[in-house]
Amino acid sequence: MQRMARKAAVPGIALLAALLVGCTGGSGLGDPAEDSKPGASETTAAAAPGKYSTLPEPCGSVEPESLEQLLPGANELAPEKREKLFEGTATVTFDTDRRVGCRWRLDSVSGTRHLRIDFERVVSYDRTVSDDDRANEVFGDKQLAAGVPFAAGTSGSSAPAAPSGPSGSSASAPPSGPAATSPSSPRKTSGQDAGEPSRDTDDDTSGSPDGTPGSPSSTAGLEPRELDDLADAAFLDTGLSESGSTVKTRTVSVVFRSSNVVVTIEYAEQPGRITEVPDNKELQDRALDLAGQLAELFSD
Repeated sequence: MQRMARKAAVPGIALLAALLVGCTGGSGLGDPAEDSKPGASETTAAAAPGKYSTLPEPCGSVEPESLEQLLPGANELAPEKREKLFEGTATVTFDTDRRVGCRWRLDSVSGTRHLRIDFERVVSYDRTVSDDDRANEVFGDKQLAAGVPFAAGTSGSSAPAAPSGPSGSSASAPPSGPAATSPSSPRKTSGQDAGEPSRDTDDDTSGSPDGTPGSPSSTAGLEPRELDDLADAAFLDTGLSESGSTVKTRTVSVVFRSSNVVVTIEYAEQPGRITEVPDNKELQDRALDLAGQLAELFSD
C-alpha cells in the first residue's frame, strides 16, 4: 500500500513543475509594456505641448472703460441696465476648457453696436505635431477663409497644411464651402450670401473727409491685411453688408494667435440712419485697441 501511494504522488510533482515553468515564460513582468499606444516609437520624441492649458474668463476680459468706448451710449443707460450690459452674455460651448466666448449688444437711437470675442485653445492629438503648430494651422485656415492675403515672410504666412488629426473642436476643422482656394485669392465681391460682408472697394466712402466716392483716403491703410505687431500672428478683415435696400452694417474682425490659443474679435456697427455708412477707421482703431488689451492676457 505504501509503494502505490508513492507512485501516485509522482504525476502531481510533475504537474507542479510544469506550472512553475509556465509562470516564468516569455510573457513575464520583465517584458516591454503591453499598453503602449499603437505606432508609438521609443526613438520619436513627443512634440512640445502648448503654453496655455487654461483660458481666461471671457466676459470679464474686457474692462468697463473699454466697453464704454466700444458701446457708445452705454453711459446714458440707467445704472442697472448699464451693469447688465457690461456683464455680457457667455457663448454656449461644449467644452469650456477648449473654447469660451462672450458677446455684448447695445441698441440705441444712434444705431446698434455689437461686440463678440472668442478664445480657442488648440490641442494637437498627433504626438509629432506640437499644439503651437496645430494652432498655426487653425489660424491659417481662418485667414484663408476670410480671404485676407498672406504676406510673404510674416509669421503664419504660409498656406495651412492639412490637419494631421482631430482637434476636438469644430472650429479647428479646415474651411469648407466657397472659401478661397489659394492664399492670395480675394473674397468674392458679388453674389454674397445674405448678410455676408463684402470686401471694401475704392467706392467705399467710409473714412473719406468729404464722402466722395473713390477718394484715396477712404481705403488707404484700412484694407484687410496681416498685422505684424500683434501676438505671434494676426490679421484684420473688414467689410460692409446691406440689410434691406440701404442700411449698411460694417463688421471689423481681428484674429490673432498666441502660442496655442486663437483669439477672434468681431466688432460691428449699424447706424440709426439709413443714409449713414459706419466709419471704417473708427471701428478698426477700437477693435485693434481691444485686441492689444486681450493679447496682454497671454503675454506672460
